[in-house]
Amino acid sequence: MSPILEINNLYKNYGSTEILKDINVSIEPGDFLVLVGPSGCGKSTLLNCIAGLEPITSGSLKIGGQDMTHVSPKDRDIAMVFQSYALYPTMSVAKNITFGMKVRGVDQATQERKLAQVAQQLQIEPLLNRRPGQLSGGQRQRVAMGRALVRDPKLFLFDEPLSNLDAKLRVEMRTEIKALHHNLGASMVYVTHDQIEAMTLATKIVVMKGGVIQQIGSPSEIYNRPANLFVADFMGSPAMNLIPAKVRKNGAGTHIEITRKDGVPIVLTDTKTENLPEDVILGVRPEDIADPAVRIGGHAQEAECLIDMVEPAGADTFAVMQLGGKHVTARLHAETTARPGQLQKLAFDLGKVSYFAPDTGLRLN
Repeated sequence: MSPILEINNLYKNYGSTEILKDINVSIEPGDFLVLVGPSGCGKSTLLNCIAGLEPITSGSLKIGGQDMTHVSPKDRDIAMVFQSYALYPTMSVAKNITFGMKVRGVDQATQERKLAQVAQQLQIEPLLNRRPGQLSGGQRQRVAMGRALVRDPKLFLFDEPLSNLDAKLRVEMRTEIKALHHNLGASMVYVTHDQIEAMTLATKIVVMKGGVIQQIGSPSEIYNRPANLFVADFMGSPAMNLIPAKVRKNGAGTHIEITRKDGVPIVLTDTKTENLPEDVILGVRPEDIADPAVRIGGHAQEAECLIDMVEPAGADTFAVMQLGGKHVTARLHAETTARPGQLQKLAFDLGKVSYFAPDTGLRLN
């Protein structure tokens, strides 16, 4: 089966300024691809290049196996959902949804059938006679999605569709979009700066920075094996702890030495990793630093840590300490005995840690 979207060696310049640099991405039919990164990383520009709203400087772009590099947006068989909804204020919800079909000459019976279908999918049947000004933000975004769904396109494009919604509604709409993808089996490309959205929605994530792809992978790959320090720090909430450490080798394994705030070294023994340089950045997720009583597994290493701050958060308690001169967060049990200013024995799961080169930031293991 050929990819539904294939981008090869794509560059996008504005004058002498490179915005996108050697972009190579492909997705299979039914994939949910999320482009994620900080503001200004080029993710929306890349989406606009896929849509044909921005001409590319060099490279090629195929949709459904056909070269679309220089094809106009209306001929690309795509549907786009924008951050701003872009609804016609004087038209009813029903007319907003069917307007594109009417312009393309779709017969009335088909328009009505598709309208009824998407209205049911999005649970907006009671809203069909209202105008956009009478709708909430979440309802408007459902209408914008409905307008895209009636197209039955090869590719759906979403440009930060939830960024105008409040936090609770964002979670609800995120669930709806994921359910839509599951039910339709549609191919989707979704832009967001929110790494939680990326992790929960995607089958494949592209992490971008400065117009360059940093890593492509499944949510699990991105989270558990970040390719570099940027991805490790950007993906995850709380972010991965990145701790300067020294490597001391001996016959029993690799000793990882980290300095506590009081100057006392913590020594962890990693029996599964070899050939590390003397200086490394140790990457460990907060959930992989735990109370010894709840940490199970053969790679757990216990060490006494000096706690600076304790933050109760319902089912979890976050403990903050300084290791290697960096603030480090541990996700502990709600009933933890950790207290500020005290030494607390914690278990580090060395089966899940990452190592990075301090100079290049690249993954070592």
